[in-house]
Amino acid sequence: MHIQDLHGPSAVTATADDHGRLNTVTAIGTVTASAGSASRSAPLRVDAQRNLEHVLRAAREVFGELGYGAPMEDVARRARVGVGTVYRRFPSKDVLVRRIAEEETARLTDQARSALGQEDDPWSALSRFLRTSVASGAGRLLPPQVLRVGTEREQTAAGDISEDGTRVPHQRRVETSAAQQGGLPAGAEEETDGGPGAAELLEVVGGLVDRARESGALRGDVTVGDVLLVIATAAPALPDPAHQAAASARLLDILLEGLRSRPA
Repeated sequence: MHIQDLHGPSAVTATADDHGRLNTVTAIGTVTASAGSASRSAPLRVDAQRNLEHVLRAAREVFGELGYGAPMEDVARRARVGVGTVYRRFPSKDVLVRRIAEEETARLTDQARSALGQEDDPWSALSRFLRTSVASGAGRLLPPQVLRVGTEREQTAAGDISEDGTRVPHQRRVETSAAQQGGLPAGAEEETDGGPGAAELLEVVGGLVDRARESGALRGDVTVGDVLLVIATAAPALPDPAHQAAASARLLDILLEGLRSRPA
């Protein structure tokens, strides 16, 4: 048997136990209090998430335009929040830089894997990856260490052929791009040097490069480091979006022609 008294501020519920006796339970304002707490806390969570998205978007824009040397104040100004809000989400600039670098490295890896899966022709796959990556602007946010690691790893496996037929190790070393001349803050390079995200990117892009090279479409001396350098430099940061898109497309066409092998 269930009896409920709906009069007054208290809700009294009576239930019968196994022996037929009535037990009463009184709940005063429980539902109202819970609902009130939820309604007060939900907007705060939404605001915090919105601020985080604004900060991350602003950081990508600022670092993409000015390099990782840009100050946190520029990020806060672009996000239209106080610099204290940025530091509440990211206690140091190193943490924010690592977050952006890791996200962009992962994005490039996904783009490379997608090109491998969608294009049967090796040159088309490599070209698709380069065009997609340059258009996304992710290359401007690659940490310089990834470019350097990409080159160093291949120096032991690739080289120039000398006149006597022996292989001479490459002496080329990629340090950084013009868009990244600000460099990473102290400590951030160690996080990206040989990290799991960078290793995965190098492996997947390496598959694109190997296929294109083995097919004869790609120059034999082109390395993963060269391909990543193309991505990092073929997307100049220009104030006018239309001008930037046109300049990127033109520059990439020229660079792609430079990557192609030439008939003997």
